Amino acid sequence: MLGGMNDEESDDLIASINMIPFIDIPLVLLIVFLVTSTIIVNQTLEVNLPRAASGSDAAPSTVGITVTREGLLYFNGEVTSSERLAQQMKQEAELDPSVRAIISADRDVDYGVVVDVIDTVKRNGASAFALNVESKAPPEDEERP
Repeated sequence: MLGGMNDEESDDLIASINMIPFIDIPLVLLIVFLVTSTIIVNQTLEVNLPRAASGSDAAPSTVGITVTREGLLYFNGEVTSSERLAQQMKQEAELDPSVRAIISADRDVDYGVVVDVIDTVKRNGASAFALNVESKAPPEDEERP
């Protein structure tokens, strides 16, 4: 008998484990991950996107293609050329036949350049593509269904 406690009382103390610290640690790690992932996403190329009231959030994509105001072409954040873009899309399509592309172009880019990028993406294996736009509020006088 130790300190007035018998064996039955000491077993009860060992049998109960406080689970709150074990739950708190993964929750804190999850919060840190979510905060840092939004910072990483926000550190992308600066493109002045056109606005559309009917635009939706970006669909899950495999590749991201960006055309800047200066006419530079980016494939997943790395500078590329039109010829290299075709090769990169073929490689992605070989890895994943259902590859999708999100095309972001500055609003000041010539429409023909964007059409050429769309054509290159479709000819080289993209199963689908989407044009990235900023959403804007629809006019207030417009009736909603």
